[in-house]
Amino acid sequence: MDEEYEVIVLGTGLKECILSGLLSVDGLKVLHMDRNDYYGGESTSLNLNQLWKKFRGEEKAPAHLGSSRDYNIDMMPKFMMANGKLVRVLIHTDVTKYLSFKAVDGSYVFVKGKVQKVPATPMEAFKSPLMGIFEKRRAGKFFSYVQEYDEKDPKTHDGMDLRRVTTKDLIAKFGLVEDTIDFIGHAVALHCNDNHLHQPAYDTVMRMKLYSESLARFQGGSPYIYPLYGLGELPQAFARLSAVYGGTYMLNKPECKVEFDEEGKVTGVTSEGETAKCKKVVCDPSYLSNKVRKIGRVARAIAIMSHPIPNTNDSHSVQVILPQKQLGRKSDMYVFCCSYSHNVAPKGKFIAFVSTDAETDNPQTELKPGIDLLGPVDELFFDIYDRYEPVNEPTLDNCFISTSYDATTHFDTTVVDVLNMYKLITGKELDLSVDLNAASAAEEE
Repeated sequence: MDEEYEVIVLGTGLKECILSGLLSVDGLKVLHMDRNDYYGGESTSLNLNQLWKKFRGEEKAPAHLGSSRDYNIDMMPKFMMANGKLVRVLIHTDVTKYLSFKAVDGSYVFVKGKVQKVPATPMEAFKSPLMGIFEKRRAGKFFSYVQEYDEKDPKTHDGMDLRRVTTKDLIAKFGLVEDTIDFIGHAVALHCNDNHLHQPAYDTVMRMKLYSESLARFQGGSPYIYPLYGLGELPQAFARLSAVYGGTYMLNKPECKVEFDEEGKVTGVTSEGETAKCKKVVCDPSYLSNKVRKIGRVARAIAIMSHPIPNTNDSHSVQVILPQKQLGRKSDMYVFCCSYSHNVAPKGKFIAFVSTDAETDNPQTELKPGIDLLGPVDELFFDIYDRYEPVNEPTLDNCFISTSYDATTHFDTTVVDVLNMYKLITGKELDLSVDLNAASAAEEE
């Protein structure tokens, strides 16, 4: 271990593993360490006995729930947009060869007390029970405008500069009602709150385009995909990638202590009396707790069930978004469900998560609107965890710290954090201009 590295990465959470893989591919000499004896950190995947031990303090789960090893329960479950940035990172790095993906069955939204399919195309908008006949026409026109919008072609702009016009003003031009604005902003554009309404409309329009492009890619019922056996495979896939490019991995390294010189710049990491020297450290907030601040908490419930979520067309994998306004909250609530169809549970079993930014100290009460959508559950676990973000100046100390995972059940914010960190560390943007369809065709050959 007494060697010198360009970068030492601490923690094997998904963000840290993606960065470790990307930096290794760039030719940097990387050492990756974790105090745990398993991959994944906070975003690890547990079998049933591990889940039971974590939440119930008992070594073994009841036999009637099936074999423990048939469960792969992700602690930070998130679906991937089929055409999104994470998929581009996977293809860019060729990590897809270590993983198998399957489309997610359904994408739903909670509006006026009911779970409804999210319409994302003019045709779906026309069929949707979310809107009356006149609203359907207006929404169809808006979806058509979004689909045809091309920043380089002023003819598609309808006289509006979307980098100046707010989302609220753009939508007003089409005369959409509040509930429609709600599901478009939260369930299609995937905003976590209503701030986007007062910001330039360009971001929302590009998010909507991504949703419909992702939906078209697999011709499925949703724009999302998810790995077979769950997300626990992802950190390990990037770890393999790093190793292929010369990265060194060390698990079960206790007390990874980051060392600094008198100017406050990082010089290395010490564990078990040995110090590895380095120029930069990349880590999750738990390794440098004096350089982060608490920004909130996430409340979540984990359910084991023997049926799909009601009113989702018997979907074996599904996301339901409950927009903040529908619940009288400051932030959205998310329901995630996956099952034996993605090999994350034994046949006939479903795993559901309900998560949201905690606004009280009582997760049971706070999560009730989401839990009520699940129907009868076999087992229910509650959890609440703190979220942190870095407050250091990386240009001064060469420490690059990730932000804690949020309550969302999609990867949008996670990948943005990774790409921002990559740019800070390397001084360059990651080029993700890969042709996804060409890459998919190459995979199939």
